[in-house]
Amino acid sequence: MTTSEQTGTGHEGCGCGCGTPGRGAFVQLGSRPADAAATPAGGRHGVEQLRIPAGTFTMGDSSGDRNAGDGEVPLHEVTLDAFEIDATTVTTADFARFVDDTGYRTEADTFGFSAVFHLAVEADPADIMGQADGTPWWFGVRGADWAHPGGPRSSIEGRDDHPATHVSWNDAVAYCAWAGRRLPTEAEWEYAARGGLDGAKYPWGDAEVDDGGWRANIWQGTFPRENTLDDGWLTTAPVRTFEPNGYGLWQPVGNVWEWCQDWFDPNYYRQSPAASPTGPGQGGGRILRGGSYLCHISYCNRYRNSARSSNTPDSSMGNAGFRTVALTPTHDAATETGA
Repeated sequence: MTTSEQTGTGHEGCGCGCGTPGRGAFVQLGSRPADAAATPAGGRHGVEQLRIPAGTFTMGDSSGDRNAGDGEVPLHEVTLDAFEIDATTVTTADFARFVDDTGYRTEADTFGFSAVFHLAVEADPADIMGQADGTPWWFGVRGADWAHPGGPRSSIEGRDDHPATHVSWNDAVAYCAWAGRRLPTEAEWEYAARGGLDGAKYPWGDAEVDDGGWRANIWQGTFPRENTLDDGWLTTAPVRTFEPNGYGLWQPVGNVWEWCQDWFDPNYYRQSPAASPTGPGQGGGRILRGGSYLCHISYCNRYRNSARSSNTPDSSMGNAGFRTVALTPTHDAATETGA
């Protein structure tokens, strides 16, 4: 494995994403309309809400396991207002309600393909476009989308409680517009993922993911050829698998990468504001957080609280989803009274 593969900097539009290629890594079968129709608001967002208290935390990697080029340092204090966030990622059932209400077509539908991990492909050979340069375990598959995560031969039947995948950043924003919500900022995501354990490596503390029983859905075995399935899952697990963190968030690390609001800049932490940072004003990719079922310590050691990745806003893949936050900060009496 080359250095560029280990750090995730050797392919377009991706800081890692467990090696997920950007949309441009595959032959484009169509182009996204220049002016997408506005998504009507008033959707039925049914995900359980968690109130995250206002506070200050240390953002960034304090474990020493950071990846070169990801910009997990310098450590810096960040202060946030209270907010409400989804207890889980948006599920296929949640996303189906959105599509049913609006008739929305995702970018996987518009382009005609999405990225599928090679062991998860369920498609005729004619629908497999080929491998991504530098990450040959990713195939461009025609007909792969949120409702067909492995390709045209697959479905989401029996997977209502699994995370919605093959959803681009643009698609996630469209869902948020329908639901009257937004994506979390990167700082909000990390603060919530830590569950009140400031400086901890993982949402549950510093114990390794397999210490005393599996705590997250990641890769086991030899990546990318053999997964021993020790944690029970080849691809996604139901969103309420394993144990929630101290704030009640389920699987903020592992399972699927989660889109955040911010643009990605590996140097942003050097000048980010101390209060409620929202990321740089522009960039080539949007932030992804949390790692996925493809993360492995030998390849993509990014199933940590502070780990960062990115991909282009129009990219979709089988190991990324999202959770949302409320538009209005929650009332925090302790903050207002100075307690």
